[in-house]
Amino acid sequence: MTQPLASADPTRVISVAGSWLGTPYHDQASLRGVGCDCLGLARGVWREVVGPEPFPIPPYSRDWGETGPREVLAEGAGRMMIEVEPAAAGPGALVLFRMKPRAIAKHVGILTGPDTFLHAYERLGVIEEPLTPSWRRRIAFAFLFPQR
Repeated sequence: MTQPLASADPTRVISVAGSWLGTPYHDQASLRGVGCDCLGLARGVWREVVGPEPFPIPPYSRDWGETGPREVLAEGAGRMMIEVEPAAAGPGALVLFRMKPRAIAKHVGILTGPDTFLHAYERLGVIEEPLTPSWRRRIAFAFLFPQR
C-alpha cells in the first residue's frame, strides 16, 4: 500500500515562484531569468521545490482554443501532484486554466495569495496579477506540489 503524498510547504512554493518574476516569456523554455512559458515556470518551481522532473515534457502547441477528448496537462499533473478541488485551492497551488469554453486546460499559474497568482504571459514574461473573477472562473484543475 502506498502512502498518500504530503504537500510541499506553500510558503516555499510561493517564494520559489516569486524568484521567477521578470523572467522573459519564451515558448517551451524553463530557465529562470532567461526565459519560460507558463508550463516552464511550473517545471522550474518543481525542480527547486521537489527535485528532478520525473519525465520529459513532449512538445506542445500554444493554441489556447485547442479541443480534444483528453486533458493532457491535467493528466500529467495528476500523475505527480496532489489534485484538489479548484474551490479549495489556496496559496502555493498550481492551477490550470481553460482559456476558452469547451477547450482543454492549457494555461498554468501558481496562486500566491487568496486573490493573486503568478504566471508567464506572452510579451509580458513572468508576472503576478490579481485573480480577478474572469481568471477565477477559468480555473479547471488545481494541484499541490508534493514534498521532496
